Amino acid sequence: MKVVKQVLNFYINASIHVAFAVYALLKVTEIYFDLSYDKNIDYFIFFGTITGYNFVKYAGVAKLHHKSLTDNLKVIQVFSFLCFLALCYFGFVIQVNTLLFSIPLCLLTVLYAVPFLSGFHKNLRQISYLKIIVVALVWAGFTVLLPIIDADRAISLNVVFLTLQRFLIVVVLILPFDIRDVQYDAISLQTIPKKIGVEKTKRLGLMLLIFALVLEYLFATELMVKTPFMMFFFLTILLLMRAETTQSKYYSSFWVESLPIVWWLVLLGFHNF
Repeated sequence: MKVVKQVLNFYINASIHVAFAVYALLKVTEIYFDLSYDKNIDYFIFFGTITGYNFVKYAGVAKLHHKSLTDNLKVIQVFSFLCFLALCYFGFVIQVNTLLFSIPLCLLTVLYAVPFLSGFHKNLRQISYLKIIVVALVWAGFTVLLPIIDADRAISLNVVFLTLQRFLIVVVLILPFDIRDVQYDAISLQTIPKKIGVEKTKRLGLMLLIFALVLEYLFATELMVKTPFMMFFFLTILLLMRAETTQSKYYSSFWVESLPIVWWLVLLGFHNF
């Protein structure tokens, strides 16, 4: 049991789980727009997610404690470096226009962690409300716009609707994390729950999900995609409403981040039925 827990912790702490969540949203886009499977763009985004998230989470820690890193963090560093090499390889083989479009998104990820404001003491993560917007923009860009551009498809109204919907969904998925971190975040970091309270945050998330539902019916015409989305919609509401500041260790980092994976798997089942 101890080994299973260690593997699960590594799976979460090394950002593999969040990479599968991003990958799942990418596959949802491929199904919605009937895009051909392209392993290069899929793996580019998968390994890029691991590299980016681990950079954001551990860059500062490694800098401060590089001489006394725990064994777990050292393993994550090595794993992240291998993922970075894989990212470089797939970045080399994907189309040039796809790579060029990804550069601003990658830059946002770097600026999210690297201080460059107020005399190089603040990063985007430390600016009130900007944290959640940056993350949602990057996820929407990588999981909707990037595969569309890679497939040489036009940015149609449906693409705009799905991008906006994806942005809203990611914002809602972040809210349980922000609720969890209320007791840990610095006073200066004004996240949504710290500014308006936990209950109002949940109501805001519900409103955003309803808007996402409206967008689903604006661009999705097939029952095959609507039914899986409704299942995802109600599961997301359930986990959002049950989120608390004293939630369990795996509530947000595993169960909430599993929601896009569940959506993709259900959609895949309906698509292949």
